[in-house]
Amino acid sequence: MSTRNASTAVRPPKAATATDRVYDGIYQAIVERRLPPGARLREEELAESFAVSRTVVRQALQRLAQDQIIELRHNRGAQVPQPGLEDAAPVFDARRVVECEIARRLGGHLTPAQRAELRALVDGEAAAEARGDSAAAIGLSGEFHRALARIAGNPVFVRMLDELLPTTSLLMALYLRPGRPACVAHRHQEVLAALEGSRGAASAAEMRRHLDELQQSLTPQPAAASALRDVFAAYRETPVAALAGVAAKAAKAAPRAAAGVSARAPRPAPRRSVPGRSR
Repeated sequence: MSTRNASTAVRPPKAATATDRVYDGIYQAIVERRLPPGARLREEELAESFAVSRTVVRQALQRLAQDQIIELRHNRGAQVPQPGLEDAAPVFDARRVVECEIARRLGGHLTPAQRAELRALVDGEAAAEARGDSAAAIGLSGEFHRALARIAGNPVFVRMLDELLPTTSLLMALYLRPGRPACVAHRHQEVLAALEGSRGAASAAEMRRHLDELQQSLTPQPAAASALRDVFAAYRETPVAALAGVAAKAAKAAPRAAAGVSARAPRPAPRRSVPGRSR
Protein backbone atom coordinates (compact mmCIF):
# COMPACT_ATOMS: atom_id res chain seq x y z
CA MET A 1 0.00 0.00 0.00
CA SER A 2 1.19 3.48 -0.72
CA THR A 3 1.30 6.36 1.69
CA ARG A 4 -1.78 8.53 2.13
CA ASN A 5 -1.65 12.29 1.62
CA ALA A 6 -3.71 12.83 4.78
CA SER A 7 -1.81 10.24 6.78
CA THR A 8 1.53 11.80 7.55
CA ALA A 9 0.98 10.96 11.21
CA VAL A 10 0.54 7.31 10.38
CA ARG A 11 3.88 6.60 8.71
CA PRO A 12 7.23 8.37 8.70
CA PRO A 13 7.33 10.81 5.77
CA LYS A 14 9.03 9.55 2.65
CA ALA A 15 9.43 10.71 -0.89
CA ALA A 16 6.27 9.80 -2.78
CA THR A 17 6.45 8.76 -6.40
CA ALA A 18 4.11 10.15 -9.04
CA THR A 19 2.18 6.88 -8.91
CA ASP A 20 1.84 7.22 -5.11
CA ARG A 21 0.49 10.73 -5.55
CA VAL A 22 -2.21 9.61 -7.99
CA TYR A 23 -3.04 6.56 -5.85
CA ASP A 24 -3.35 8.65 -2.69
CA GLY A 25 -5.39 11.37 -4.38
CA ILE A 26 -7.96 8.93 -5.75
CA TYR A 27 -8.07 6.95 -2.50
CA GLN A 28 -8.67 10.05 -0.40
CA ALA A 29 -11.28 11.42 -2.82
CA ILE A 30 -13.26 8.19 -2.43
CA VAL A 31 -12.96 8.18 1.37
CA GLU A 32 -14.02 11.84 1.56
CA ARG A 33 -16.89 11.18 -0.91
CA ARG A 34 -15.66 13.73 -3.42
CA LEU A 35 -15.75 10.88 -5.96
CA PRO A 36 -19.28 9.43 -5.93
CA PRO A 37 -20.12 5.74 -6.30
CA GLY A 38 -20.05 4.67 -9.94
CA ALA A 39 -17.88 7.60 -11.11
CA ARG A 40 -15.79 6.80 -14.20
CA LEU A 41 -12.04 7.26 -13.78
CA ARG A 42 -10.82 8.24 -17.23
CA GLU A 43 -7.08 8.05 -17.77
CA GLU A 44 -6.87 11.17 -19.89
CA GLU A 45 -8.73 13.35 -17.37
CA LEU A 46 -6.71 11.98 -14.44
CA ALA A 47 -3.42 12.52 -16.27
CA GLU A 48 -4.38 16.14 -16.89
CA SER A 49 -5.57 16.66 -13.29
CA PHE A 50 -2.37 15.28 -11.73
CA ALA A 51 -0.04 16.57 -14.48
CA VAL A 52 1.39 13.10 -15.08
CA SER A 53 1.53 10.67 -17.98
CA ARG A 54 -1.24 8.20 -18.71
CA THR A 55 1.27 5.44 -17.94
CA VAL A 56 1.57 6.72 -14.36
CA VAL A 57 -2.22 6.92 -14.07
CA ARG A 58 -2.57 3.39 -15.40
CA GLN A 59 -0.10 2.09 -12.80
CA ALA A 60 -2.00 3.82 -9.99
CA LEU A 61 -5.34 2.48 -11.20
CA GLN A 62 -3.95 -1.05 -11.37
CA ARG A 63 -2.70 -0.80 -7.78
CA LEU A 64 -6.02 0.61 -6.60
CA ALA A 65 -7.82 -2.28 -8.30
CA GLN A 66 -5.45 -4.82 -6.72
CA ASP A 67 -6.24 -3.30 -3.31
CA GLN A 68 -9.98 -3.54 -4.14
CA ILE A 69 -10.45 0.22 -3.86
CA ILE A 70 -11.74 0.63 -7.44
CA GLU A 71 -13.05 -1.65 -10.18
CA LEU A 72 -11.05 -2.15 -13.37
CA ARG A 73 -12.99 -3.91 -16.12
CA HIS A 74 -11.85 -5.01 -19.54
CA ASN A 75 -13.01 -2.64 -22.29
CA ARG A 76 -14.89 -0.54 -19.71
CA GLY A 77 -12.05 1.14 -17.86
CA ALA A 78 -11.89 2.08 -14.19
CA GLN A 79 -14.70 3.27 -11.98
CA VAL A 80 -15.57 3.83 -8.35
CA PRO A 81 -17.47 0.79 -7.00
CA GLN A 82 -21.19 0.86 -6.22
CA PRO A 83 -21.62 -1.56 -3.29
CA GLY A 84 -25.06 -2.92 -2.56
CA LEU A 85 -26.72 -2.57 0.81
CA GLU A 86 -26.15 -6.30 1.30
CA ASP A 87 -22.40 -5.55 1.37
CA ALA A 88 -22.78 -3.57 4.60
CA ALA A 89 -23.08 -6.65 6.83
CA PRO A 90 -19.72 -8.25 5.91
CA VAL A 91 -17.96 -4.87 5.92
CA PHE A 92 -19.14 -3.96 9.41
CA ASP A 93 -18.61 -7.50 10.67
CA ALA A 94 -14.97 -7.21 9.63
CA ARG A 95 -14.66 -3.76 11.17
CA ARG A 96 -16.10 -4.98 14.47
CA VAL A 97 -13.64 -7.88 14.61
CA VAL A 98 -10.65 -5.60 13.92
CA GLU A 99 -11.59 -2.39 15.68
CA CYS A 100 -13.10 -3.87 18.82
CA GLU A 101 -9.89 -5.82 19.30
CA ILE A 102 -7.90 -2.62 18.74
CA ALA A 103 -9.99 -0.82 21.35
CA ARG A 104 -9.61 -3.73 23.78
CA ARG A 105 -5.82 -3.56 23.46
CA LEU A 106 -5.61 0.23 23.78
CA GLY A 107 -8.17 0.80 26.54
CA GLY A 108 -6.40 2.44 29.49
CA HIS A 109 -2.98 2.17 27.83
CA LEU A 110 -2.67 5.33 25.71
CA THR A 111 0.41 7.44 26.28
CA PRO A 112 0.08 11.24 26.64
CA ALA A 113 1.45 11.71 23.11
CA GLN A 114 -1.05 9.22 21.67
CA ARG A 115 -3.91 10.91 23.51
CA ALA A 116 -2.83 14.27 22.12
CA GLU A 117 -2.68 12.89 18.56
CA LEU A 118 -6.14 11.35 18.78
CA ARG A 119 -7.57 14.44 20.47
CA ALA A 120 -6.22 16.62 17.65
CA LEU A 121 -7.99 14.42 15.07
CA VAL A 122 -11.31 14.50 16.96
CA ASP A 123 -11.11 18.25 17.51
CA GLY A 124 -10.22 18.80 13.86
CA GLU A 125 -13.20 16.70 12.79
CA ALA A 126 -15.53 18.73 15.05
CA ALA A 127 -14.16 22.00 13.66
CA ALA A 128 -14.65 20.80 10.08
CA GLU A 129 -18.25 19.83 10.87
CA ALA A 130 -18.88 23.23 12.45
CA ARG A 131 -17.73 25.09 9.32
CA GLY A 132 -19.64 22.76 7.00
CA ASP A 133 -16.59 21.13 5.43
CA SER A 134 -17.98 17.61 5.13
CA ALA A 135 -15.10 16.27 3.02
CA ALA A 136 -12.52 17.28 5.63
CA ALA A 137 -14.70 15.93 8.46
CA ILE A 138 -15.10 12.57 6.74
CA GLY A 139 -11.38 12.39 5.99
CA LEU A 140 -10.47 13.08 9.62
CA SER A 141 -13.07 10.57 10.76
CA GLY A 142 -11.38 7.83 8.76
CA GLU A 143 -7.97 8.98 9.94
CA PHE A 144 -9.09 8.62 13.58
CA HIS A 145 -9.88 4.95 12.99
CA ARG A 146 -6.62 4.38 11.10
CA ALA A 147 -4.60 6.12 13.79
CA LEU A 148 -6.02 3.73 16.40
CA ALA A 149 -4.97 0.78 14.22
CA ARG A 150 -1.47 2.18 13.82
CA ILE A 151 -1.11 2.90 17.54
CA ALA A 152 -2.14 -0.69 18.28
CA GLY A 153 1.06 -1.72 16.51
CA ASN A 154 -0.34 -4.23 14.02
CA PRO A 155 0.28 -3.26 10.36
CA VAL A 156 -2.20 -5.89 9.19
CA PHE A 157 -4.95 -4.04 11.05
CA VAL A 158 -3.97 -0.85 9.20
CA ARG A 159 -4.03 -2.61 5.82
CA MET A 160 -7.45 -4.09 6.56
CA LEU A 161 -8.87 -0.68 7.45
CA ASP A 162 -7.27 0.81 4.33
CA GLU A 163 -9.52 -1.54 2.35
CA LEU A 164 -12.63 -1.28 4.55
CA LEU A 165 -12.80 2.50 4.96
CA PRO A 166 -13.41 3.38 1.27
CA THR A 167 -16.20 0.79 1.06
CA THR A 168 -17.72 2.22 4.23
CA SER A 169 -17.68 5.71 2.72
CA LEU A 170 -19.36 4.45 -0.46
CA LEU A 171 -22.05 2.67 1.58
CA MET A 172 -22.66 5.88 3.53
CA ALA A 173 -22.89 7.90 0.31
CA LEU A 174 -25.46 5.51 -1.13
CA TYR A 175 -27.57 4.43 1.83
CA LEU A 176 -27.20 6.85 4.75
CA ARG A 177 -30.61 7.69 6.18
CA PRO A 178 -31.63 11.21 5.07
CA GLY A 179 -30.75 13.88 7.61
CA ARG A 180 -28.30 11.60 9.40
CA PRO A 181 -24.62 12.69 9.54
CA ALA A 182 -21.98 10.00 9.07
CA CYS A 183 -19.56 9.15 11.87
CA VAL A 184 -20.13 12.41 13.77
CA ALA A 185 -17.31 13.81 15.88
CA HIS A 186 -19.08 13.50 19.22
CA ARG A 187 -19.17 9.72 18.78
CA HIS A 188 -15.41 9.71 18.37
CA GLN A 189 -15.14 11.86 21.48
CA GLU A 190 -17.04 9.16 23.37
CA VAL A 191 -14.78 6.43 21.97
CA LEU A 192 -11.70 8.43 22.94
CA ALA A 193 -13.07 9.06 26.45
CA ALA A 194 -13.59 5.32 26.88
CA LEU A 195 -10.06 4.56 25.68
CA GLU A 196 -8.60 7.13 28.07
CA GLY A 197 -10.57 6.11 31.14
CA SER A 198 -11.56 2.47 30.72
CA ARG A 199 -9.94 -0.90 30.46
CA GLY A 200 -10.19 -3.22 27.52
CA ALA A 201 -13.72 -4.63 27.75
CA ALA A 202 -15.42 -1.25 28.23
CA SER A 203 -13.43 0.33 25.40
CA ALA A 204 -14.29 -2.53 23.05
CA ALA A 205 -17.98 -2.20 23.99
CA GLU A 206 -17.94 1.53 23.15
CA MET A 207 -16.33 0.85 19.78
CA ARG A 208 -18.91 -1.84 19.03
CA ARG A 209 -21.73 0.56 19.90
CA HIS A 210 -20.25 3.16 17.57
CA LEU A 211 -19.92 0.72 14.63
CA ASP A 212 -23.38 -0.76 15.27
CA GLU A 213 -24.86 2.73 15.12
CA LEU A 214 -23.12 3.41 11.82
CA GLN A 215 -24.47 0.23 10.27
CA GLN A 216 -27.98 0.87 11.55
CA SER A 217 -27.95 4.32 9.93
CA LEU A 218 -27.98 2.66 6.50
CA THR A 219 -31.31 2.10 4.81
CA PRO A 220 -32.55 1.35 1.26
CA GLN A 221 -33.00 4.57 -0.68
CA PRO A 222 -35.88 5.03 -3.16
CA ALA A 223 -35.00 5.73 -6.78
CA ALA A 224 -35.27 9.37 -7.71
CA ALA A 225 -38.41 10.17 -9.68
CA SER A 226 -36.51 12.62 -11.89
CA ALA A 227 -34.30 9.80 -13.13
CA LEU A 228 -37.34 7.89 -14.39
CA ARG A 229 -38.68 10.96 -16.18
CA ASP A 230 -35.32 11.42 -17.87
CA VAL A 231 -35.15 7.78 -18.91
CA PHE A 232 -38.60 7.84 -20.50
CA ALA A 233 -38.43 11.37 -21.90
CA ALA A 234 -38.20 10.19 -25.50
CA TYR A 235 -41.19 7.91 -25.05
CA ARG A 236 -43.17 10.66 -23.35
CA GLU A 237 -42.60 13.37 -25.96
CA THR A 238 -42.96 11.53 -29.27
CA PRO A 239 -46.33 9.77 -28.70
CA VAL A 240 -47.94 12.98 -27.41
CA ALA A 241 -46.83 14.89 -30.48
CA ALA A 242 -47.96 12.10 -32.74
CA LEU A 243 -51.39 11.91 -31.10
CA ALA A 244 -51.79 15.67 -31.41
CA GLY A 245 -51.06 15.43 -35.10
CA VAL A 246 -53.55 12.62 -35.58
CA ALA A 247 -56.24 14.58 -33.73
CA ALA A 248 -55.62 17.66 -35.87
CA LYS A 249 -55.89 15.66 -39.09
CA ALA A 250 -59.07 14.03 -37.90
CA ALA A 251 -60.62 17.41 -37.06
CA LYS A 252 -59.85 18.74 -40.54
CA ALA A 253 -61.11 15.64 -42.29
CA ALA A 254 -64.45 15.51 -40.45
CA PRO A 255 -66.14 18.52 -42.19
CA ARG A 256 -65.01 17.40 -45.61
CA ALA A 257 -66.35 13.93 -45.02
CA ALA A 258 -69.69 15.29 -43.87
CA ALA A 259 -69.99 17.54 -46.95
CA GLY A 260 -69.18 14.68 -49.28
CA VAL A 261 -71.92 12.53 -47.78
CA SER A 262 -74.62 15.23 -48.15
CA ALA A 263 -73.58 16.11 -51.74
CA ARG A 264 -73.50 12.56 -52.97
CA ALA A 265 -76.36 10.73 -51.35
CA PRO A 266 -76.22 7.07 -52.22
CA ARG A 267 -78.67 5.88 -54.87
CA PRO A 268 -81.15 3.30 -53.73
CA ALA A 269 -80.30 -0.25 -54.65
CA PRO A 270 -82.30 -1.70 -57.54
CA ARG A 271 -85.28 -3.75 -56.51
CA ARG A 272 -85.08 -7.41 -57.30
CA SER A 273 -88.12 -9.12 -58.71
CA VAL A 274 -89.47 -12.12 -56.96
CA PRO A 275 -90.89 -14.91 -59.20
CA GLY A 276 -94.65 -15.48 -58.84
CA ARG A 277 -95.35 -12.08 -57.33
CA SER A 278 -97.31 -9.49 -59.34
CA ARG A 279 -96.21 -5.95 -59.62
